[in-house]
Amino acid sequence: METPQLYRQLMTQLSQWVNAKEVRHLQGVCEAVGAILQSQQAAPARWLPYLSHRRCGARAHLERLQYLLENPYISAERFYQPLLQRVLAAFAHTAVTLALDTSVLWNQYCLVEVSLIWGGRSLTVAQTVLEHPSASVAFEDYRTVLEQAHTRLPVGCQVTWLADRGFDHKQLLQWLLVHQWDWAIRLKGDTSLRLATGRPCQVDELWPPPDEAYCYHHVEVYDEIPAHLATAHLSTTAEPWAVLSSAPSSLQTFARYGERFGGIEPHFKDYKSAGFQLPHSRRRNAQQLTTLVMLLDMAQLVAVVLGVLLVQVGQRLQLDWHGERGLSFLQLGLREIARCGYQRRCLPPLTPLPQRSPPKAYASHWQRFEQTCRIEFSKVTIFSR
Repeated sequence: METPQLYRQLMTQLSQWVNAKEVRHLQGVCEAVGAILQSQQAAPARWLPYLSHRRCGARAHLERLQYLLENPYISAERFYQPLLQRVLAAFAHTAVTLALDTSVLWNQYCLVEVSLIWGGRSLTVAQTVLEHPSASVAFEDYRTVLEQAHTRLPVGCQVTWLADRGFDHKQLLQWLLVHQWDWAIRLKGDTSLRLATGRPCQVDELWPPPDEAYCYHHVEVYDEIPAHLATAHLSTTAEPWAVLSSAPSSLQTFARYGERFGGIEPHFKDYKSAGFQLPHSRRRNAQQLTTLVMLLDMAQLVAVVLGVLLVQVGQRLQLDWHGERGLSFLQLGLREIARCGYQRRCLPPLTPLPQRSPPKAYASHWQRFEQTCRIEFSKVTIFSR
């Protein structure tokens, strides 16, 4: 039986960049990525209709796929990193924003991921899955992911780092200072710090009145790390906010930190209910899950590049009925792959993404209003000394 067209095209394109130890490893990865792109599912059992060219039974297919997920040579360093560096080639010597976050699977495993925020979503830079039942992870457990992210970024990137509560670790802040990355991290109310006046206090002592914001310059956390603090209390939110940053605090501190909500959280949703249904994968092994997520990330990169190319050549309206872009680049790319398969057309070459982040997609006018409306404070107070 003839091999699938998408598989052949992936073999041709990915073989230019990946560093497979053996050709059969590249073949297995291309089969898996092609099956993910067509089935839009993370469960290997759902890939079987797209692997029928091998002429073997379902059980044999699943055993081979399990071997693929357990093979130590099917690693991000050999497969995902070269593809990512190809896609991000235009980002050298530019400013980028990274977000660190976690997602718990079945109350048993924790996905730890560093993503680059771009185009209203985010692109995975580094990830690992730990056998850990909580979203709170110790620094030593995710330090390897930080080092991998640092290695995989294009040369000369000026990084701004965003992270939620639970990642305000002293070791993390020290690591960011050593690597000269800017950062903005949300704090818990019981975090201790020292104000510019020398007074020690906790963050929850610095909440402003409702609908006001306070900016504290030149604070110190962990008795040695200089920083700046912004706190806000919106009457429409359940609790006040506090964001610690390396840059002098202002209202832009909240806008900058807020980028993570439009980036990594939709990205996690693409893994799950809005995309590949990762919780239905039936994998219960940290190493297998790490490799499976890497294959999903490779499929996402391919789809995002194709979605961007579709917009660039002016064919978005062939697949997206919205007047302005209403589908993510991932969804546009998946639909373009389906269209190319139906019309038996070749995929275009996978070119680097443009460094400038395009406008975010909104599925409705209400969603656009909800996510772009301005937040106004009745009073902003700056404490510089």
